[in-house]
Parts: sequence; C-alpha cells; structure tokens
Amino acid sequence: MEINQLLFLLIDVGLWAIALILLIPVAVLFLECSAAFLSGQGETAETKAPRPKVAVLIPAYNEAAGIAATISTILPQLTPQDRLLVIADNCTDATAEIARNCGASAIERQDTQRKGKGYALDFGLESIESDPPEVVIMVDADCICQPDSIEKLARVAVAQQRPVQATYLMEQPPNPTPKDSISALAFLVKNLVRPSGLKKLGFPSLLTGTGMAFPWSIIRSVSLASSNIVEDMQMSLDLAIAGHPTVFCPEANVTGCLPQQQQAAKSQRTRWEHGHIQTLLTQTPRLTAASVEQKRFDLLAIALDLSVPPLSLLVAIWLAAFATSLLAATLGTSPIPAVLLGLQGLLILVSIVGAWAKFGRADISGSTLLSVPFYILWKIPLYLGFLLKRQTKWVRTETRCLVFVE
Repeated sequence: MEINQLLFLLIDVGLWAIALILLIPVAVLFLECSAAFLSGQGETAETKAPRPKVAVLIPAYNEAAGIAATISTILPQLTPQDRLLVIADNCTDATAEIARNCGASAIERQDTQRKGKGYALDFGLESIESDPPEVVIMVDADCICQPDSIEKLARVAVAQQRPVQATYLMEQPPNPTPKDSISALAFLVKNLVRPSGLKKLGFPSLLTGTGMAFPWSIIRSVSLASSNIVEDMQMSLDLAIAGHPTVFCPEANVTGCLPQQQQAAKSQRTRWEHGHIQTLLTQTPRLTAASVEQKRFDLLAIALDLSVPPLSLLVAIWLAAFATSLLAATLGTSPIPAVLLGLQGLLILVSIVGAWAKFGRADISGSTLLSVPFYILWKIPLYLGFLLKRQTKWVRTETRCLVFVE
C-alpha cells in the first residue's frame, strides 16, 4: 500500500511540475496573441524619417530559376545612391549571370568547406566595406519584397538605430492542401501575430531570416560567418544582449513560398524547427541571466518569447500531458493538474482562433483548422528526429511556386 501511495505521489508531483512549466509558454502565447488582437493597423511613425543610403544583400545558392523574380521586386524600390548585391555562394548554375542581366551587381564565392547563409552574408558585407551604406537590408533569394518595404525598413533602421524585421509570411501554392494552409497559419502566428503583440506591449521581437534591416555600425559589430541553421535567430539574440534589440515593422512585407514537394517541405521544416528547439534550450537561460545581470526587462521578454516552442510541438506536448493527467486522475491522483492543463488548452485554442480571425481569415479557410490534429501527427517524426538524429547543418530547400506581388 505504501509503495502505491509513493508511486501516486511521484506521479502527482510530476504532473504538477509539467502543468506549471507548460503554463509559461502557454501564457506567453496567449498574452502575445491577445495584445495583437487589440493592436491597430496604423503606420509606424518612424517610417517618416529621412531616406538613408541602402545596400540590399541577397545570398543565393543555385537560385537561377527564381532570382530574377526577387530582383524585379527590389530594383524599383531603390534610388540611384542604393545598391543591390547578389552573393552567388558556391553556385553551380547561372545565378550570378542572371542577376547581372537583371540589373543587380553579383559577386561569386567558392568555399566548399564553409557553406551556409551566414558565410555568404559575411562575404557580401566585406565586399561593400570600402564604401559602406547607412543601412544594410538582407532578403532571401526566393522571396518577394512588397512595394515600399525597402524604404520603410531603411527609415525605421536609421531612425531607431536598431535592427528591424519586416513581416515575413508564406504564400500558399496553387490549390493548397490543408497541410499547406495550416503551415501558412503557423507562419502567420509566429511572424506576424506574436511580433505584433510584442510591439503592442512595447517589447522587441526576433529576426526571422529575411526582410531584415541593420544600421551599418550595428551589423559590422557581430560575426555572421557561421553555419548555424538559424543564424538569424542567433544574431538577433546576440545583438539584443549587446544592446540592440530588434524592432518589428509590420508595414514592410516580404513573402516566401511553401515548398510544393513533400520532401522539400519536410527538409525545410526540419531545419527551422530543430534550430528553433536547440536555440530555445541553449539561449533562454543565457538571455535570462543577461536580463538579471544588465537589469533589462526587455531581455527577459525576449527569453519568454523564445520559450514558446513551435506551435505544433506546443500543442503536441499539451495533448500528451493533458491525456496523461486525465488518466492519472481516474486512477486516484489529484485532478488539479488536469484542470490546470485543461485551462491551458483553452488558452491555446483562443490564441489560435483569435489569431486566425483577425489576421488569417481572408486567406485561410476556417475549415482548415480542423486539420490541425493531422498536421501535428505529420510533425511528430520531425520532433523525434531532434532527439535521435538532430539536423545541425544548413541545407538548401527547393521551393518553386508562383508568388504574386500585391
């Protein structure tokens, strides 16, 4: 009897611990989404600042099929004092030649030992160091810059003297599957809804990889030359700790495209989410310690934001914990963890539905929300892979679809 009581006590303590730990990311998600729901759509005042001299860098690896479309959306936004530079990194196709034919400058880099976006960007920065711009803007080679986005990013960067992040969303392919729609919704929550909530609350956000602007003095203060698979997130944290947290500029818009091939989609998601989880585990304690040491609440806010795992992983963990707590309660343990987890599930549901209702209803059908459980099942092997075979190297993802400029 005593053994059974001890076992029940251990289970009870474990479930309490899980419920309380999980409460942190769930509460953060709910607070961010609620603040975003209450936020307005007014223009950022800093975009009225004078137009600085800009250099747009596009790192590219075998992007011959799509680089022209990207360049065509950026060139009309530049002034004669600006420059557009494509860094053809270890390319084996005609990326550089096509870029030059489209009106951009292009440099080529060959280094098979040091591959990745970080190395390409560092090479590009070195090439313009003799005549530096006021602001450097980085755009991925498979992205589309919506009109006026370059100007808005540049003006906010020079006015705030901080890194700036545009809204980066994913266009769904023609005839999207429910999985495509849910993936686009997850991007919407991560890259628009949550940063908008943080902005409403007066806190900085994180860089998301493309549509990023930096004052020259700030971008040269950090090293980009690495093969980190989420180099943008790591750079964002390093800059924040150094006193340069990121400003979110929702009025500037950059769009990418969801991969149409199943294997490409899996590869892309694996890289993003393994990198996100690894950064969450290693950098959240670092940020928390830095916030205490520097007495900066903004660093704690970034740490709390970073503590929220990828949305599907958060839901999967919650489902497992809630099911376990219900089973344990029927066997005689305390029902309070199950009640607490049930309330957390309600907060997650309200967060997702509220985010969809305000920001995604026009593009994402409400019926696709019913596919969320199947999307999570598709992602479970990806998360198991983090434990068994973690991705640690940058791998290019094939993305091919039509993206229309509004």
